[in-house]
Amino acid sequence: MATQAEHQSTRRDFLFVATGAVGAVGVGAVVWPLINQMNPDASTLALASIEFSLVGIEVGQSVTILWRGLPVFVRNRTPKEIEEAKAVPLSELKDPATDEERTKEGHENWLIMIANCTHLGCIPVGESGEYDGWFCPCHGSVYDTAGRIRKGPAPKNLVLPPYEFISDTLIKIG
Repeated sequence: MATQAEHQSTRRDFLFVATGAVGAVGVGAVVWPLINQMNPDASTLALASIEFSLVGIEVGQSVTILWRGLPVFVRNRTPKEIEEAKAVPLSELKDPATDEERTKEGHENWLIMIANCTHLGCIPVGESGEYDGWFCPCHGSVYDTAGRIRKGPAPKNLVLPPYEFISDTLIKIG
């Protein structure tokens, strides 16, 4: 049989645990809205990924779309551009990457890149420059038909956004 002192100790322990639990729930109820308000709002989340139809983009044509506030080049490359890109030795590239690494298998004609020069973020001009790819007029960086840096101060190739083909004519970026 428990003595009065043991019984009192058990009741006191229960009160400490219950008070701690209520305090923890109270702190969580106060802190959760403060943490939750740091999440991006609904309009930002809506732009996290977009779907874009490739219908109407002819061979040799480029379009620029907006994703997360960044311009994105979508280019339907010609067979000549693809062959030129595949023929470049990796030893000639400042940031070596094969053409196959920069496109999706089965869709080698589609090149999708963020349209910001990797030097200082200017927007390159398409179908221009020494390699008929992209030319950044700000400081003279020259990219080839696969968006790889060939000349100029840019340290890296044009960045590829995360994307996937939903169908042959529809891509999802993000």
